[in-house]
Amino acid sequence: MKVALVHDWTIHMRGGEKVLDAFAEIFPDATLYTLFSDKKKLSSNLRRLTIKNSFLHYLPGVRRYYRWLLPLMPLAIRSLKIEEADLVLSSSHCVAKGIRKPAGACHICYCHTPARYLWGFGDTYFKRYLLPVRWLIAFCLGFLRKWDLASNAEVDLFIANSEYVRERIRKFYQRDAVVVNPPADIDFYRPTAASSDATPCVETRCQHPVSGEGRDYYLAVSHFVPYKRLDLAIEAFNTLGKKLLIVGSGPLAARYQELRKSEHIHFLGAVGDEELRTLYSGAKALVFTAEEDFGIVPVEAQACGTPVIAYAKGGSLETVKSGVFFEHQTPEAVVDAVRRFETEPCDPARVRERIESFGRTCFLDKIRETVRAHLAKT
Repeated sequence: MKVALVHDWTIHMRGGEKVLDAFAEIFPDATLYTLFSDKKKLSSNLRRLTIKNSFLHYLPGVRRYYRWLLPLMPLAIRSLKIEEADLVLSSSHCVAKGIRKPAGACHICYCHTPARYLWGFGDTYFKRYLLPVRWLIAFCLGFLRKWDLASNAEVDLFIANSEYVRERIRKFYQRDAVVVNPPADIDFYRPTAASSDATPCVETRCQHPVSGEGRDYYLAVSHFVPYKRLDLAIEAFNTLGKKLLIVGSGPLAARYQELRKSEHIHFLGAVGDEELRTLYSGAKALVFTAEEDFGIVPVEAQACGTPVIAYAKGGSLETVKSGVFFEHQTPEAVVDAVRRFETEPCDPARVRERIESFGRTCFLDKIRETVRAHLAKT
């Protein structure tokens, strides 16, 4: 069977790319179609694939400003020609599902979510811009919403990454979906010595290293973009005066640095997988403030025996099995949740045990079975 994999863009290895990596394990001879890519940032599974890029890939410095190219992305994805395939398997959070499928092919779309900036979260993304810019954005979004709906006609089956996304697909696309949770590498993410000892990697990154007592800090892991609402954690820990370590980077980095008022809040930047595992394992809890479609980070933290303090909406209601929730996206709600959390006991072994169904092997088996069952019907 000839297989074409499709992904919006491949310039880093975040949650969506880890799903794509699993697809590449199932279909190692597939060709990957994407808007633009950076092979140096990809996993070994993805680097082995033949990668075909759209014309956007050849724009100088595209990885710095690609978000502003959103109006061109429908044209770019349609410009990619799949010469021959029996199965098109797209991993889509933006336009990947809109690729042209060859005659006779079956298109299965793993939908991370109907594009957030088109369906329900526009204010979160664009409210910081001046009014004339927002008018221009609104005009473009109206066109993109029409294109997004029209592109669904070439999708034969939707797979949603959570029940929450399944409901979004029903609401905005009037289509049903099969639910297959994305893979977490729980074989890699497991408790380390950091759960009881100091975390050496932190000592080189901030002036207030983790103490030898272990679990003396809270952790936030996030891309610095508006909907992640990392500002809530920063403002809450300004008030609490407790140690918060923040892993991540992104366009709001300067703003978040300005929000920090407490000497106990430390920005660690991007870290490697082994360092992240150590940080997860040494934390009292992960603070997760986003309304996420699924959210792989809480699963990774729990796999390391660390509970989660999470906003009680979206995918967190499905992935957070140990910890506490807060009902409102306000700093005060986060402060209250942290204080409630500190009154509750925590057993790291039990925390991990509760999330073992989110493993990669389970994901691979479910995707194989879903693809097999759908192809058998066609």
